[in-house]
Amino acid sequence: MADTLTSTEAQEAFWKALKSSNTGMLGLDRPGYHAQPMTAFRDEEIGTIWFFTRNDTDLARDVALGQSAQFTYGSKDQNVWACIMGRLSAAPRNQAIIDRYWNPVLSAWYPDGKDDQHLTLLRFDGAEGRIWVNQGGFLKFAFEIVKANITGHTPDSGGTADVRL
Repeated sequence: MADTLTSTEAQEAFWKALKSSNTGMLGLDRPGYHAQPMTAFRDEEIGTIWFFTRNDTDLARDVALGQSAQFTYGSKDQNVWACIMGRLSAAPRNQAIIDRYWNPVLSAWYPDGKDDQHLTLLRFDGAEGRIWVNQGGFLKFAFEIVKANITGHTPDSGGTADVRL
């Protein structure tokens, strides 16, 4: 499979996985900056990933003018992994985006609900990255490990593709 995964297939697997399990690590691409767990909401119409944060966090303050950033992701089933580079910026308040993605988990972070003065939207526009896809799941992975130990050959752990988003 490693030789046959196309960029399009990798992107499709990534977007599908992100839709069902949408938490990854987001951080600015600069020395000494640590990524943090964030919930990603993909706007399929424009290819943007939205993040909600509070305006009193380091990330919101540091990204105010737009920064190069990295979003790393591992699907819940561990079949899709990604490292995506792009541009992260603080977005103007957009009630349509807030209404579209609002849920009980988000609500817990904002005591005043959708109108909370601390609610801030971050916009991530991915540019390029690398995606790893293991389409066989745990059983295929276990089989490949056993086979590799018996034959002395490296296991097939799936495919990898560089992508431009």
